[in-house]
Amino acid sequence: MRVILLVAVLLVGTAVPAQATFGTVLPSLSRNLVSYYDFEHPVRGNASLERDSGRSGTALQLINGGASMRVRDGAFRTSRTSLQLQQISPSAAGNDDWKAGLYSETGVPTLNAFNGARQASIMGWVKMTGQNPAPNSNSADPADLYGAIGLAGVLSGDSNGHAVRALLELIQVDGSLKLVALARRVDGGDSQTFAASEDWQKLLPQNEWVFLAATFDFDTGAMALYRDGKPLAGKYVAAGDPWQLEGEPEPDLASATNPRGLKIGGSYPQNTREGNACNCRMDSLMFLDRVARPWEVALQYRWMKG
Repeated sequence: MRVILLVAVLLVGTAVPAQATFGTVLPSLSRNLVSYYDFEHPVRGNASLERDSGRSGTALQLINGGASMRVRDGAFRTSRTSLQLQQISPSAAGNDDWKAGLYSETGVPTLNAFNGARQASIMGWVKMTGQNPAPNSNSADPADLYGAIGLAGVLSGDSNGHAVRALLELIQVDGSLKLVALARRVDGGDSQTFAASEDWQKLLPQNEWVFLAATFDFDTGAMALYRDGKPLAGKYVAAGDPWQLEGEPEPDLASATNPRGLKIGGSYPQNTREGNACNCRMDSLMFLDRVARPWEVALQYRWMKG
């Protein structure tokens, strides 16, 4: 199967780069792979950091749980470990939830591929492993649950640790929790959301690995969601022109600022508070600086599944 897929890629004229990212990333996507985390490569001398196998070399912090967050549960045949994310103290306001990411108020220079980006994609494996949405530890009401489940996102250039440039997450849409692609083209501006129509619990059943992808085109305004390589039906939530695409200049790009970081499994990677905790596992997260084509998403899923 790998040979057939590789031939398919070569036939469309895409050369295989020198680095094939340990054989798990489709060759046509490798050159646009800004960051890639398989949670099998701790930074030498500091196991609470995960090495970036993408071109940016942006080390990821495993927050609060450190090396213990790597667990023996690979999402696909050649994967050995994944990242455990979880809420630790549901009844207490604090910042001890297991999440991952990084944050800098001055922006992260190694993520400059998303500075003035025209497009972006986020892909990776997710397995729900506990109560979701999690209890809101910032509320005195024990029945109060978070209104979102944090998955993976690129922060905006002015983010407080929550606001994003591009995000794959579950949020409330019209009173129901939905799997969404959400993005903000202009720092401080309005966001647009593309929400999957299908019930999120069918898309992400408990204790089952699922391959998700979200793509964002800041020039055309198009977004898409995929599950196990197949596109998901959905709708755009915000009416009008939230990304301010009408008129000159063209093309429309994201703000010319370096993202303030990445957030995985919840918000506030600077670890100042808990927000939208995810009781889940993640594996082989990919952040790209272009839109992955539908056939590439399908092949990436099959490439990993073997």
